[in-house]
Amino acid sequence: MDENERQAEARAWGTAKMLAEALPYIQVYDRETVVIKYGGHAMGESAVAKQFAADVVLLKLMGVNPVVVHGGGPQISAMLTKAGVQSAFVDGLRVTDADTMQVAEMVLSGAVNKEIAHWITMAGKEADVRGIGLSGKDAGLLTVEKTKRTKRDPDSMIEHEVDLGFVGEPTEVDTKLIDRLISSDADWVPVIAPIGVSTTGETFNVNADTVAGAVAGKLAAKRMLLLTDVPGVKDKSGEIIRQMSVSQAHGLIADGTATGGMIPKLETAIAAVEAGVQAVVILDGRRPHAMLVELFTEHGAGTLVQAG
Repeated sequence: MDENERQAEARAWGTAKMLAEALPYIQVYDRETVVIKYGGHAMGESAVAKQFAADVVLLKLMGVNPVVVHGGGPQISAMLTKAGVQSAFVDGLRVTDADTMQVAEMVLSGAVNKEIAHWITMAGKEADVRGIGLSGKDAGLLTVEKTKRTKRDPDSMIEHEVDLGFVGEPTEVDTKLIDRLISSDADWVPVIAPIGVSTTGETFNVNADTVAGAVAGKLAAKRMLLLTDVPGVKDKSGEIIRQMSVSQAHGLIADGTATGGMIPKLETAIAAVEAGVQAVVILDGRRPHAMLVELFTEHGAGTLVQAG
């Protein structure tokens, strides 16, 4: 046996050992629902997107019921820039007029949604695992109301309402279609674009983290995975916090440890847990196989937020 054969044999034994060690965790998630919020810069990288799709297929074949909710902010910005439209943001939310809303829906429900569903279908073709692209407009999945925000004038200190346009927040999630897809004998993976409809029929753009949390809560998901561009929540010394309670998450926001974009992610995690999700994990979606490390190893891959 030459050196290459010895290395190949060592890798094979290592793979077998890894699978055996994963068995207890595989059983924990058997037939459980895991909602995955997919976004960030990893979405724009083809190789990373294909790897994500392959990992989602693997989850499905291991008995997990993955439900993907995706964002698409950078893609919307790129399309608006091509059209010569400047974007304005308030508290991280894009101010969305009627024209911007049309672009957002075209990008989110069209190009981005269908591409993710396609990559999942391609990755799962040998086992007939199929991604199915949906938006919150389909089958009454997501009913929303117009988001209200206020801003304080620095001179007068008077609060005034800021009109964000067609930006909404979920008021009702109807998961009948998702439940049917999950319980089907066929291996469907729902892929949801964060577009919702008001009771009067108007279309709204919705923050994808918020949609993922609302869907995960209604499905009483075992886990919600928030894939981001950071490895997790850091403490004041810069170390990753591996696990925290909802009350500790509130404390990190209150004392200023959590800053910037991490605040809305923690708020989403808190809301999801309070809505019925067993735990939410904030992890780096750019790292290969981060979801598998989180779910099927003792160490995990990010920061877990749970009720206790």
